[in-house]
Amino acid sequence: MQLQEQVYQVLEADDRGGALSNAVDAFLLSLIALNVVALVLETVEPLYLRAPWLFHGFEVFSVAIFSVEYVVRIWSVTARPRYAGAVRGRLRWAVTPLALGDLLAVLPFYLPFLGVDLRFFRTLRLFRLFRVAKLWRYSAALHTVGRVVRRKREELLMVVLILGLLLLFASSLMYFVERDVQPEHFGSIPTAMWWGISTLTTVGYGDVYPVTALGRVLAGVIQVVGIGMFALPTGLLGAAFVEENEKEPSRRCPHCGREVTE
Repeated sequence: MQLQEQVYQVLEADDRGGALSNAVDAFLLSLIALNVVALVLETVEPLYLRAPWLFHGFEVFSVAIFSVEYVVRIWSVTARPRYAGAVRGRLRWAVTPLALGDLLAVLPFYLPFLGVDLRFFRTLRLFRLFRVAKLWRYSAALHTVGRVVRRKREELLMVVLILGLLLLFASSLMYFVERDVQPEHFGSIPTAMWWGISTLTTVGYGDVYPVTALGRVLAGVIQVVGIGMFALPTGLLGAAFVEENEKEPSRRCPHCGREVTE
C-alpha cells in the first residue's frame, strides 16, 4: 500500500509527489503536445511520405508510454479511499471521464490486433485527439473551468434555451418576409435557420442575406440582439471565475501554503 500511495501521488500531480511528480508531469505534457503536432503534420502528405517510419515510430513510443501510464494508474488508484477495493474500486475509477479519456487515447492503436476491420480503424484515427483531454489532469486552470461550468450549469442551460428560441423566432420572421423573393434561401423555416445561425453567431456568413427593406431592418435588429445574447454567458462565466479566484486562498493550508487535497 505504501508503494501504491507513493506512485499515486507522483501520477496525480500531488504536491507530496515532489520533484519526481513535477518531472513526470512535464514529460507527459510534452508528449501530449508532440502527439498533437504529429497528428497535424501527418495530414501534410508530402511531409508524411518523406519519413513515414518516423511518424509510426513516434506513435508506437507514445502508445507504449500512455499504456504503461494507464496500467500504473489503475494499479495505484486503490490507494485513494474513494476507490478502495481491488476490483470494484478500479472499475469505479475506470468509468470516470478522465480514465475513459486515457483509454480512448490508446484504444484505436490496438484495434487492428483485435481483428477489427482496418477500414473501421481508419475512422477512429481522430480518437488520438483524446490525448489532448489528458491535459485536464495537469492543469489547475482547466479544473477551475470545470468547477465554474458545473456551478453555473443551470444558468448556462437557460441561456442556451433562450438562444434556441431566439433562433426559431428570427428564422420564422425572416421566412415570412423573404420567402416570396428568395424561395431558394428562405423557402422554409428550417432552411432559414442557416441564415439565423450565421447571423446570431456572427454578422452573417454572406451566402444568404435579405434583399427586401423590411428583411434588412429585421436582420439589423437580430444582429444587435444576438450580440447582446452572447454577452450573457460571458458575464456569467466571468463573474463565476472571479468568485472562484476569491475562494482560492481558503483551499490552501495557512501554515505551509500547499493546496489542501481531499
